[in-house]
Amino acid sequence: MRHLLLSRLLLRRSSNPTASHHIPLLRALSSAPSPASSDADLRKYAGYALLLLGCGAATYYSFPFPADALHKKAVPFKYAPLPEDLHAVSNWSATHEVHARVLLQPDSLPALEDALATAHKERRKLRPLGSGLSPNGIGLSRAGMVSLALMDKVLDVDVKKKTVTVQAGIRVAELVDALKEHGLTLQNFASIREQQVGGFIQVGAHGTGARLPPVDEQVISMKLVTPAKGTIELSKEKDPELFYLARCGLGGLGVVAEVTLQCVERHQLVEHTFVSNADEVKKNHKKWLSENKHIKYLWIPYTDTVVVVQCNPPSNWRSPKLTSKYGRDEALQHVRNLYRESLKKYRTETESNDPEIDKLSFTELRDKLLALDPLDKDHVMKVNKAEAEYWKKSEGYRMGWSDEILGFDCGGQQWVSENCFPTGSLAKPSMKDLDYVEKLLQLIEKEDIPAPAPIEQRWTAHSKSPMSPASSSEEDVFSWVGVIMYLPTSDARQRKEITEEFFNYRSLAQSLWDDYSAYEHWAKIEVPKDKDELAELQDRLRKRFPVDAYNKARMELDPNKVLSNAKLEKLFPVLEPVK
Repeated sequence: MRHLLLSRLLLRRSSNPTASHHIPLLRALSSAPSPASSDADLRKYAGYALLLLGCGAATYYSFPFPADALHKKAVPFKYAPLPEDLHAVSNWSATHEVHARVLLQPDSLPALEDALATAHKERRKLRPLGSGLSPNGIGLSRAGMVSLALMDKVLDVDVKKKTVTVQAGIRVAELVDALKEHGLTLQNFASIREQQVGGFIQVGAHGTGARLPPVDEQVISMKLVTPAKGTIELSKEKDPELFYLARCGLGGLGVVAEVTLQCVERHQLVEHTFVSNADEVKKNHKKWLSENKHIKYLWIPYTDTVVVVQCNPPSNWRSPKLTSKYGRDEALQHVRNLYRESLKKYRTETESNDPEIDKLSFTELRDKLLALDPLDKDHVMKVNKAEAEYWKKSEGYRMGWSDEILGFDCGGQQWVSENCFPTGSLAKPSMKDLDYVEKLLQLIEKEDIPAPAPIEQRWTAHSKSPMSPASSSEEDVFSWVGVIMYLPTSDARQRKEITEEFFNYRSLAQSLWDDYSAYEHWAKIEVPKDKDELAELQDRLRKRFPVDAYNKARMELDPNKVLSNAKLEKLFPVLEPVK
């Protein structure tokens, strides 16, 4: 039949005088097929059928089946059900998520030791999770995780030595509250206080203050539970080399079960917030960095606004006032007006008259404004200018306890990239920190990046932990610069578009890193999908960090890679047997 239809088609074409040369081909195709040709076709189609059946069987059995359903018969054309006890775990911004088969929550040191020993024996993954706040999901693993959320006790407080020993699952906020009655607190804080202490130290978290190191420097001893060697007690007196390596060990050397931290006396701070510009910051930067216990800059793209936040003990306070010139409503008025105007443009006038708008905080208003058109540069510029106005009307002073003052409302879900680089010493600042931000702002404007505010810039002293991005044997000051894009929507398509634009933005910033010896924060580093980019990243990390020493310790303490995950394996591949 196939040959007959083709013959009729060619006959029609041959009725045209110019197509007479097709007649020999027609005669050849009209001839009957040979038996050999039929056998070949039969074998070919039989092969296709077998291949299709094989693919169907492989697809079916590749989906996990619950243990109590293995005896059941397969149902044709239906996927095998996923196990009912899968644990869905995501980081705070929902940028990384896994469905894990195992999520253990031991409530004691012996239970944790038993869980790791069993995982080591059975060669099963059991990645330390922490509180899951890391923007890059560094604690996540599909194969299995262990959370210390139930190991959250304060074990000992030594008021005389100003130390506290805690189980590593305690959250920073809970620890600070427990220390209040003893008149103690932590030396420094990150922007938020919901981290578990174990994760807080393992990724090299930090606050701000050129004389204050990252938080791993607060650790004076720890109990590290390892798969191969059980529980190890570490301090600068007991195995100092491993101690310093494990203080910022990324959860790859063992699970930090208990930790002793150096505290300071509980104290108040006066926070002074004011608006400046790039020229004024350059004139005063060396002085401000040296004189203020805590300081940070919030750069607002597409404006000349720099928000300066200085925090000092009340004894250093020189201002006659503690209150802002404007009230909260006055400070927010410009942002509210912009939101109402934007609603009329993008949605309806009815929504713009919603009285609930007046109850929103600044960060909530910013999220809602950006959600209207997050990737339109002109719209983002308007939002940034409104933010600059907000900060101008928020200038002033406030006094409070250090843990309250040093916190910062970072807004809603977001993508963030933060890097760290040396910037000289307090005596001889290199000014590379300001030069870096200046070049970054120029690139943003040149490439029309819809970059929202702020670009946050902070400083720390150096760390003795070799895996810390601020590690140094010199008295260096390190600058930390973070860029951000908010995810103010649950719409999957829009989140995908924002994500793509963020990585374009991050790539722009990355073009500056080599010139400044800048390396990303471990909780914010993203693993490239491109093989060449990944190889380049691995080479960069080996130049900056003791990767061989780290891998050697991993192989000794965790030879079956129980504590590892895909991110760690890609960042620190074992290129050859570690001796």
